[in-house]
Amino acid sequence: MSPNVQKHDVYFPRGDWPTTGRVSTILVLVTTAAGVYLCYLLAAPFLPALTWALVLAVLFAPVHRAIETFSKRPTLAALISVLVVAVAIVAPLAFVARRLVVEAANGAFLVQAQFEAGTWRHVLQEHPQLAEIDKWIEEQIDVSAIIRNVAVWLTNMAASFVRGSVVQLVGLLLTFYLLFYSLRDYRPAITTLREFLPLSQPETDRLLGRMVATIHATIYGILAVAGIQGTLGGLMFWWLGLPAPLLWGFVMAVLSIVPVLGSFVVWIPTALYLALDGDWTRALILTGWGAIVVGHVDNILRPILVGDRLELHPVPLFVSFLGGLALFGAAGLVLGPLIVTTTLTLIAISRKRMNGLQPGGAPEEPDQSLDARKGC
Repeated sequence: MSPNVQKHDVYFPRGDWPTTGRVSTILVLVTTAAGVYLCYLLAAPFLPALTWALVLAVLFAPVHRAIETFSKRPTLAALISVLVVAVAIVAPLAFVARRLVVEAANGAFLVQAQFEAGTWRHVLQEHPQLAEIDKWIEEQIDVSAIIRNVAVWLTNMAASFVRGSVVQLVGLLLTFYLLFYSLRDYRPAITTLREFLPLSQPETDRLLGRMVATIHATIYGILAVAGIQGTLGGLMFWWLGLPAPLLWGFVMAVLSIVPVLGSFVVWIPTALYLALDGDWTRALILTGWGAIVVGHVDNILRPILVGDRLELHPVPLFVSFLGGLALFGAAGLVLGPLIVTTTLTLIAISRKRMNGLQPGGAPEEPDQSLDARKGC
């Protein structure tokens, strides 16, 4: 090795040794990435509230714009819009939750009373072929104790529901707090987002429009399916002569929106009560209708109402819903499809750039069908 050649010159020829500016840039990028990750950790606990605030802001954007045009004051318009959302959403949900918990506890005690009265034994005695079932139930299962425990559990759940409502109330207030600023400051927020995204204006419009379309399709699809399930359930209650079909149809529609729960929370206890009361015909009709028709309408209609509008195959749509629920809870119903459609849009933009069909700085015709300004 020549004495004039330094050791590092063997591995880093002169001119290739990182300059101070290059090192500084790398440090800035690393620090920025670390900051973004820390910001995510800070925002993670509030992700559900942030998600629902964004969803409500997109859905109620037309109403807010009308109020803002009339009031001429952004702060007052945002406040009125939040109050409208609260009245339109919170009041019905609170009514349904309270009614459901009370009726569930009352229904459990009613079923317990029917069972202890022995009505179901009289039904079995009228059908000798079912005598073996009666004997097996008495020998193997203490049904009375099970029903009694369920009734106590439902009563305790009602009390815990009241306590849990405080936590839910805090989350709801946070959602409305974020919704207020999302509505009031949506214009500067969109402008800032355009500046930060490394995309041309047409590409940004396409991406934002796709996000808005995803939120619309997902929420309206969920509401439409829930409405159909509630209508089908309520019609069956009416046809069978069960009490309050309109109320229970509405309750089933609301429960169909909630992950894990569903309309079965209403029709299964009702069918059980009818069976214990000896009305096997109505019990079997309600069970068959609920399990076959109401229970499967979701699988049939959701891909049609949501998948076609998002131009997604049922398989990735299904994965986006279940994966979103697993990762983010209830907010995943929106975040799952939103992540998938946003990623696919970015892939499409990148493919155009790599193929030379759409250079990053070249103008592109805006996608009018998904114009972000229509929903923001």
